[in-house]
Amino acid sequence: MCKELFLFADGSVDPPNKIGFGAFLFLSSLSISLAVAKSLVKIKRFENTSSTKLELQVLLFALTEIDSNNCHIIVYTDSQNIIGLPGRRERFEKNDYRSKNGKLIANYELYQEFYRLTDSLRCEFVKVKGHKVLGQKDQVDQFFSLVDRASRNALRERG
Repeated sequence: MCKELFLFADGSVDPPNKIGFGAFLFLSSLSISLAVAKSLVKIKRFENTSSTKLELQVLLFALTEIDSNNCHIIVYTDSQNIIGLPGRRERFEKNDYRSKNGKLIANYELYQEFYRLTDSLRCEFVKVKGHKVLGQKDQVDQFFSLVDRASRNALRERG
């Protein structure tokens, strides 16, 4: 039985080609070594994406990849969009995911999936400041750097 899981997720996208790579890392403890954590990072390619869309796609993919029953999942992300989603839910639903001119908002299906998944999971979202100088990085920042670097490297090598 799981009590707490830590999820680190990030993505890198090539806007002209709309190709992105997401990386995520699940940990059951923050006392694991960086070397071991690095070996646990998972990467997935996404097509027809943008930076905002990719951050959501990576998070949703990661949340569906783990058996998280009875877990409190602490999600570390540098995506302001994801951090703000819980607070935007009421307005989205009230307006049926439509903008003021009546058009469906971009990525509305991903937002709906985000709310569906996070309703069934106990998630807490923590904003990480990306790209900190090494001397200013705490343990969480170092784990986040693993997924940040993995997604950027995957985009460079495979994109």
